[in-house]
Amino acid sequence: MLIFGLIKESAKFALTALKDNRTRTLLSLLGVTIGILTIIGVFSAVDTLRNNIENSVKKIGSNTLYIEKWPWTGGPDFPWWKYLNRPEPKYEDYLSLKERMTTADKMAYLIQIESSTIKYKNNNASGVSISAGTQDQYSIQNLNVEKGRYFVESETRAGALVTVLGASIAEGLFPNADPLGKYVSMLGRKVQVIGVLKKEGEGVLINTSPDNSAFIPFELARNLVNYDNFSPSIAISVKSKYSLAEAESEIKVLMRSIHRIAPQRDDDFSINQTTMITSQLDKMFGIVNLAGFCIGIFSVLVGGFGIANIMFVSVKERTHIIGIQKALGAKNFFILSQFLIESIILCLLGGAIGLTIVYLITLLVKLAIGMAIVVSLKMVLLTVLISTLIGLISGIVPALMASRLDPVEAIRSK
Repeated sequence: MLIFGLIKESAKFALTALKDNRTRTLLSLLGVTIGILTIIGVFSAVDTLRNNIENSVKKIGSNTLYIEKWPWTGGPDFPWWKYLNRPEPKYEDYLSLKERMTTADKMAYLIQIESSTIKYKNNNASGVSISAGTQDQYSIQNLNVEKGRYFVESETRAGALVTVLGASIAEGLFPNADPLGKYVSMLGRKVQVIGVLKKEGEGVLINTSPDNSAFIPFELARNLVNYDNFSPSIAISVKSKYSLAEAESEIKVLMRSIHRIAPQRDDDFSINQTTMITSQLDKMFGIVNLAGFCIGIFSVLVGGFGIANIMFVSVKERTHIIGIQKALGAKNFFILSQFLIESIILCLLGGAIGLTIVYLITLLVKLAIGMAIVVSLKMVLLTVLISTLIGLISGIVPALMASRLDPVEAIRSK
């Protein structure tokens, strides 16, 4: 009960100090507020971007390997000349792997025909990505059909003149009509719309949304274009009982056998996975987190000096009261705790203001552009921890000074 009474009394002193010295207190709290705002703001932005990337990665398969000509690595030291003369993965490679692989759950052969135009009567959709794939593309890329259906196996094998449109393409070509059953022009042919995908919105750093894409069977694309010119890839989703490393080892052995690569020669293919993308971005996020944390801590420390200044002033203003308390039997610990708790309460108030501003910004962003900003529980706990530590550091010297006052001298100070 004693500790609760102490907290209550200290809170009352802190609130009284706020009321009596509003301008001074608010200016002192500004540093803590800005520091917390910076730290939580940066962490929230990074977590939001990471969450967006993870959702985007799910669309290209978090448990999926891609066999391609080029590796998914980059940077200023990227040795592009090593991969320039590599062959593109062939459709025959896909057929051989599908027949021989034991770790694969689903497998698809894919090409992307970028910057295409689709027409319906007087309406045009330009800059469209036409994605052509074999049947398992639907499962591997987690495509979500909202209206109609996806291709069936017989349509895929026969190269039927059918297409499934992304939501943005369907909205642009058919603003006031149902697209199902209609015929659109693409790649010089009339194809029938049999399905429309659910709208997903674009990603921030990695855009894997199918909203601006149209999907056709690979056999149809094979009859219309030279697929070797469109950077084909073989997508392989791995069975749950196998790891990506096990599947990658099997792919490497089989591909070297299919391409008849001698033991002393390097691979003429790349096996890519989404962790290659996220690991590079994690390094960038780590630097941003560290920079934001350092800037925020510096601001919080500056705010801590302001809080310390308030506490020194509070000790001086209440020296007479401290003398009376000690004369009535108050222990040094009581006086010390009183000022420490007051300092912590002031810092927690600054942290709460910073956190509130972050939440208000997240609401405004969501209302303005529809993006959900991530503010996790760990950030709230981090705010409380940092504010408490700064309160302890800022209040310890004034509190010690107050607890060591001579009661006689303190009473005479008024």
